[in-house]
Amino acid sequence: MKLTRNNIKRLRRDSDNKLFRHVCSWVIARWPDYSNKDYIFRDVLEHGCVSGMVSELIWYSQTTAFYKRYREEINELLKDCMYSTGLYSMKDLFGKNWDDEDPLIIDTHNQNLLAWFGFEETLRNIGYNFEQLQNYI
Repeated sequence: MKLTRNNIKRLRRDSDNKLFRHVCSWVIARWPDYSNKDYIFRDVLEHGCVSGMVSELIWYSQTTAFYKRYREEINELLKDCMYSTGLYSMKDLFGKNWDDEDPLIIDTHNQNLLAWFGFEETLRNIGYNFEQLQNYI
């Protein structure tokens, strides 16, 4: 499929996943900011949300609210990631970034990490639909 704004809108319309729809809306909102639309995806996927490129996911108050709002969808992404990688430990998946002292994801640090993971993985999943992004995701 060709990367067009209308195709992103179609993906958003056809999905029943709230997080997927939200990230599609984020892509659509960024559309006028980029002459090369590939970079909407590439910038985030190369540098991560940690870079501050996703302005709605900078402060803990934002990332924890995002995590709580999309917890079910993020958990599905985690399950899929664990299955595809064969890594079934959060420490194995996230390395030194994972706070072992918060295994129930109650504190802000792990919620922040999972919010970023959810956004980035969803953006990657959207990108899989477009041939021109295959080398970047």
